[in-house]
Amino acid sequence: MQEKDMVSDVLSSLKSSLTNYGRVIGECEDQELRQTIQQIRNQCEHYHYQMFKVAEQKNYYKPAQKASDHQIQQLRSELTQGNTGNMGGTGGIFRNM
Repeated sequence: MQEKDMVSDVLSSLKSSLTNYGRVIGECEDQELRQTIQQIRNQCEHYHYQMFKVAEQKNYYKPAQKASDHQIQQLRSELTQGNTGNMGGTGGIFRNM
């Protein structure tokens, strides 16, 4: 197996783990367990970023072109407007409680 393939596999596994951690955190009622899983997720994110930088340095991965300040502000505005009072379609449930 080539090094490039190994790095890609590790990045893919970490990405999957991060998705699963987010799902578990969102459904975890016990605050101590939730904080522990958040710490593990944060460590996983840090390791994922380190592996991403390795892949980038070795030219195994070429990131997308950087967004302009205008594009970032536009996206931020759209996401902020989309999340206020809506809660992804379930906001009506929470507003009536």
